[in-house]
Amino acid sequence: MFYAFYAQGCEEIEAVTSVDVLRRAGISVKTLGIGAKTVFGSHGIGIVCDEIADLRFINDIDGIILPGGMPGTLNLEASPIVSSAIDYCVKHNKFICAICAAPSILGHRGLLKDKIATCYPDSENASFGARLTDDQVARDGNIITGKGPGASIEFALKIVESVKGAEAARRIRVSMKCQ
Repeated sequence: MFYAFYAQGCEEIEAVTSVDVLRRAGISVKTLGIGAKTVFGSHGIGIVCDEIADLRFINDIDGIILPGGMPGTLNLEASPIVSSAIDYCVKHNKFICAICAAPSILGHRGLLKDKIATCYPDSENASFGARLTDDQVARDGNIITGKGPGASIEFALKIVESVKGAEAARRIRVSMKCQ
């Protein structure tokens, strides 16, 4: 199961696009609100999550998705539940997917050191040793990063490709008329 963590002030496009594309590909994903079932994004759009995040979700993770946005990224980083999920993913070599400002959470934890990564340009100072690329999406091992809202579809398709293969990602790309 993939878990997408949503905090107050998240970037709505990044949050919803990832879940939509993964579900189109048949990947199980659940949305988890930090502290509330309804989270309001950085543009005031309410998103109703599947569940309120708690530690019971930390034992069957295939991967996590951390959308960016402000102050959503700061709220994710402050969450002990998100921290536990990241720790689980690191320990068990599961996917950690972060887009926009959210890769800074990984940078602060030293997880991007010597990794190829991308992030929102204003967040580059928090990359802590990453080998930054200007690409819209980067994958290095089990870490997938995206540049920002405009990269949301490509970010989600990279997750699909990483989990189900290039052909599955191509089929979703074609069905969504992305080429």
